[in-house]
Amino acid sequence: MTITLPLADLFQALADPSRLRLLALLQEMELTVGELAQVLAQSQPRVSRHLKILADARLIERRKEGSWVFLQLGEPALVEALVGLWDAVADPVTTRQFSADRARLAAVRADRAEAAARYFAAHAAQWDEIRSLHVADAQVEDAIREALGDGPIGQLVDIGTGTGRMIELFGQAATRSIGIDRSTEMLRLARVKLEEAGIDAVSLRQGDMYALPLPDGEADVVLLHQVLHYAQSPAAAIVEGARLLRPGGRLLIIDFAPHEREELRDTAQHARLGFADDAVLGWLGAAGLDGKVVRHLEGGELTVTLWAGVRPPRLDQERKAA
Repeated sequence: MTITLPLADLFQALADPSRLRLLALLQEMELTVGELAQVLAQSQPRVSRHLKILADARLIERRKEGSWVFLQLGEPALVEALVGLWDAVADPVTTRQFSADRARLAAVRADRAEAAARYFAAHAAQWDEIRSLHVADAQVEDAIREALGDGPIGQLVDIGTGTGRMIELFGQAATRSIGIDRSTEMLRLARVKLEEAGIDAVSLRQGDMYALPLPDGEADVVLLHQVLHYAQSPAAAIVEGARLLRPGGRLLIIDFAPHEREELRDTAQHARLGFADDAVLGWLGAAGLDGKVVRHLEGGELTVTLWAGVRPPRLDQERKAA
């Protein structure tokens, strides 16, 4: 009688040189099927078959992003145990192969950087025009840093991550960072910038601010940095961001105070011309958060405001603290 053992199935999934190479590459960075095929010099259908086996074994995860599919390592505890095993028994031939594959990733990084540079060049003038209307980015970033404090951030979620600037600034203080954006082009730009900045514990995902691809109560800090003015329903976006917070978690909103620059609706697709404090505080309260105005940064034609909302601790936690 043949016995089926899940552990045997797991090792069977690893019993192929190409699949080991794929896992080693995904240790370095998230990659598409096409990029993995490029590094392995194999056809995409062949690589896809290997990836399906690894996904069925929970060793990798697949995430669709527009017409692309990105791959990343799967369950952390499982992957870390297996990586520890193969590090312990690695032979010279395997080590040389993994090193050669990592070297070929340079071509992938170069392709990404070139695409990102083209996108940035096409939109830089628009971004520079909006920046010229308010205080310097450095002042805004200093205010955000002050609002977050000097301690560890925990898990950070940046909604509408754009170029990944917030993760670039605060990712080192976070145990893990997740950037979410609707635009695949912006996510590709963010990947290049964060790779260059050496931010490792980060995952970038395509998603909508009204339906974030994350479970409840997973985040310690959620950022909405210059995102809310694109929202047709800011209240709904705040509720969705608040959903991610653990008890004691913080939602920080950085956006414009009310203004009269009507042309931004057409030139920059702004749905809202800034926000009054009482409106934002009302939305934070409706989302179950204790809200406050952190700071107004005046200067230029637009005032930048920081608002914060905190998820109250659960009753049982309050009793323990007492």
